[in-house]
Amino acid sequence: MSLKVATSDILTQLDAVIRQLKPEDYIRRSSLLNSSTIGQHARHTLEFFICLMDGMPNGVVNYDDRKRDNMIEEDVDFACKVIRGIHDFVETQNSNPDLTLKANFGGPEEAEVCIPSNYLRELTYNIEHAIHHMALIRVAVAEFCDYVKLPEDFGVASSTVRNKVASR
Repeated sequence: MSLKVATSDILTQLDAVIRQLKPEDYIRRSSLLNSSTIGQHARHTLEFFICLMDGMPNGVVNYDDRKRDNMIEEDVDFACKVIRGIHDFVETQNSNPDLTLKANFGGPEEAEVCIPSNYLRELTYNIEHAIHHMALIRVAVAEFCDYVKLPEDFGVASSTVRNKVASR
């Protein structure tokens, strides 16, 4: 499966699940997830893709400097528009430019590290990151959204899906 297809599948699943949510459940705090909301996990996931998109023109990606747009975490329709924009962006990318990943793994006084990377490596990271947060969304859905129909593999790593199929 290509990274474009994998990204499309992940974004389509996320879109399908959040579209089913009642607005009050999208922003409802989950006791199982340290009082975070489904909307916060959706925002966090999408903003990593946005950081990659925004970093492409200058060749620098910094996930620490994301904008944290409250509209994404509070408004399902807006979040779905963001998903569509990310999907469209990924579909148009046909190259793998080099990028520099900037990150700070310490406190505010620590220096940023610069790590050589490229678009496809960062897209791969974003897919894995999205699956992780979708697994957390799955927990919140199970906690208080029993009306939502989750795709069978929502929030499940592709290697786990392949292992399940091979074990049958």
